Amino acid sequence: MSKKENTTTTLFVYEKPKSTISEKFRGIRSNIMFSKANGEVKRLLVTSEKPGAGKSTVVSNVAITYAQAGYKTLVIDGDMRKPTQNYIFNEQNNNGLSSLIIGRTTMSEAITSTEIENLDLLTAGPVPPNPSELIGSERFKELVDLFNKRYDIIIVDTPPVNTVTDAQLYARAIKDSLLVIDSEKNDKNEVKKA
Repeated sequence: MSKKENTTTTLFVYEKPKSTISEKFRGIRSNIMFSKANGEVKRLLVTSEKPGAGKSTVVSNVAITYAQAGYKTLVIDGDMRKPTQNYIFNEQNNNGLSSLIIGRTTMSEAITSTEIENLDLLTAGPVPPNPSELIGSERFKELVDLFNKRYDIIIVDTPPVNTVTDAQLYARAIKDSLLVIDSEKNDKNEVKKA
């Protein structure tokens, strides 16, 4: 099995740990950690107002900062329509979230350990005909509860909030969220809508 090679550097925190951008991702992690007055963030949904804002890069790098700090971390590629995390981490996407929800695979087959200590990945899996129905299912909520027992932090990469309803459906099981906005190419009305 050959993995698709990541030809661009997107794992800044792993590949360039002393860079300024890596420090920015550690700052985002610190802000997330201290964002709740009455507890810690254990489930985080990351979305954007539109495609191309950089949310998948934010997900992977913030996840690495948690893993490097000793937190058992799970990245879930929740974008079943246009998965990205399998490319970022050079992993296959044969088994993943979609196959796990419908019972075609097991957790141990679907979740892969990355080369980064403390960081596991659940790819989106094969693109289903009905992503919204799978995300809104009771089975998905049950899986998140199981993941919550095994991991210190779960970070879900979702489709952009203004394009499909998936992010809102994920929010039923993942209560905390981070909205990634492209500071140079955003539309104020779209940001407000998000």
